[in-house]
Amino acid sequence: MLTITIGISLLVYLVVGSYAGRGVKKLDDYFVAGRRAPTLLILGTLVASVMSTAIFMGEAAFTYDGQLGAYLLFPGIAVTGYLIGALFFGVYLRRSRAPTVADYFGRRFQSRALQQFAGFTIILGLGGYLLIVTQGAALLLADITGISFAASLGVAWLGYTVFTMYSGSRGVIITDTLMFLLFMGATIVFVVYIVDDFGGVSAAVSDLTRVEGKEGIASWTGIIGEGTSWPTALDYVIWAVVVDAAWAFVYAVGPWQASRHLMARDEHVVLRAAIFATFCVIVLQMLVYAIGGFINLANPSITPSETVIIWAAQSLVPEMLGAVLLTGIVAAALSSASTFLSLVGFSIGNDMGPRPLALTVNATRKIILATSVLVLVCCYFFPPNIFWFMLFIGTVFASSWGPVGMMSVWSRRITKQAALWGMVSGFFMNVIPATVDYLGWYSMPEYYPPVIGTVASLVVIVVVSAFTRVTREERVYQLRLHRPPASDIDLGKLRTTLLAPLGLIAYGVTMPFLLLHYYVIPYQIATGEISADGSVNWDTGEALISVTVAMLHIPLALMAMKIIWDRYNPNTPRNKRIVQMAANSGSSKERA
Repeated sequence: MLTITIGISLLVYLVVGSYAGRGVKKLDDYFVAGRRAPTLLILGTLVASVMSTAIFMGEAAFTYDGQLGAYLLFPGIAVTGYLIGALFFGVYLRRSRAPTVADYFGRRFQSRALQQFAGFTIILGLGGYLLIVTQGAALLLADITGISFAASLGVAWLGYTVFTMYSGSRGVIITDTLMFLLFMGATIVFVVYIVDDFGGVSAAVSDLTRVEGKEGIASWTGIIGEGTSWPTALDYVIWAVVVDAAWAFVYAVGPWQASRHLMARDEHVVLRAAIFATFCVIVLQMLVYAIGGFINLANPSITPSETVIIWAAQSLVPEMLGAVLLTGIVAAALSSASTFLSLVGFSIGNDMGPRPLALTVNATRKIILATSVLVLVCCYFFPPNIFWFMLFIGTVFASSWGPVGMMSVWSRRITKQAALWGMVSGFFMNVIPATVDYLGWYSMPEYYPPVIGTVASLVVIVVVSAFTRVTREERVYQLRLHRPPASDIDLGKLRTTLLAPLGLIAYGVTMPFLLLHYYVIPYQIATGEISADGSVNWDTGEALISVTVAMLHIPLALMAMKIIWDRYNPNTPRNKRIVQMAANSGSSKERA
């Protein structure tokens, strides 16, 4: 059943990718899907490109091993990067009409050297990410089908290489959306089925407090202390906040997320898709985190813990449901791999070398095939370490791209030299400390490298900008970035877009009540911390952290509504001038 289900899904992706490839006529179609993608396709590719085996295997193992409560109760700092990134970077990136994000940096600062280094980080970072998701997909296929790792690797590799190479971004975003719908639906049904078997969420939370050897798993810090990476609760909080903040930067400006905005039909699509992605990613993460921890109630000694969801799919649910879920996880891995492969291939073709290559669609396809073959070979020589490698690669982009990306839009003083050396310093001052720690030369908390890299990048940008000058070309380009397209200054589009942050407000209002009712109160009853009258004990970390969801997401949504209204309201004097200028320009062209 499982092998047949996976085989059918792979066939569907290949057929859809092949069909999409028939519409690829020029490089704009291949690189950025013709810049015509609607909200659903941008949403699908945003979520699918981040929900890989690193989530379904790596992070599920993390909550299974001891961090369930901490992961469920914290307010989702990382996902705020979607909205912040769209508001303050994504729409401006789209206005550049660059074929790649590295190309945008080159145009913004009139610097081929900066574009080359940005391309280098994409090739190295996303090439590494492509490596681990390919290995993750192969390990998954080998475990659930019984075939060898080498054969599974070949199947996984072929599964994403063929349609990515042929159809480019056009095929990637369509298949990403199909895969997103598959693993989203399968995950929801799977979690509901298992939680119902455990007697519901409240009963599962109570029972988790009595799992032998994992008594702290449902607390707001998870399992900390001797034998873990966090000696105290403060150590865990600092780690969680810094890592989440780093990932917010990744979701905001990271190449495999920001590049999706280049394909959007208009700026309203960028904003709507980003806000909907905030919902979808946090819901999927909470479902995966929850079920990863709850499976301890059925079997607290699964080894290796990365296979916890695989074990549950094979042991706790009907065969058909398990097959669909595992097919969805394979789809998640393949969707991420297709995104990474396309981005690495595009950067090799467009961003490297002393000058742009005279690319054609067929030449770019050959580059992507060669890149994919190299990754396949590397998969045999690098041991997989899914969760921690994922954290490392993500935070590299946070420190190297984050400051430069945001300042490229909002700073009038940053120069091309400062942008280049800021990105270089952010990259190496993250990688070097992380390597030193990995090799055991000096032990440091995992969050040190991204903090060191980000601070170094900011300092270098400020210092170098003080000794260099912004050119006229750089200044003019930045000014043009701040002029919204006249076609997007539209009251109908604006009203529709404002519905998305309203949904985020509804989430911020309702989630604290759900957490209190289904998590905090059952936990306090089980641990004896509930107040004498049966009400919530607000002196506990679990209760206090549950309300931080409202404190974070409601102000963020209100800020978004204000910015979106001011930016696209057709009745403001500035926007009236932009619309009038566009109308006059159109009339002039008609007369000509």
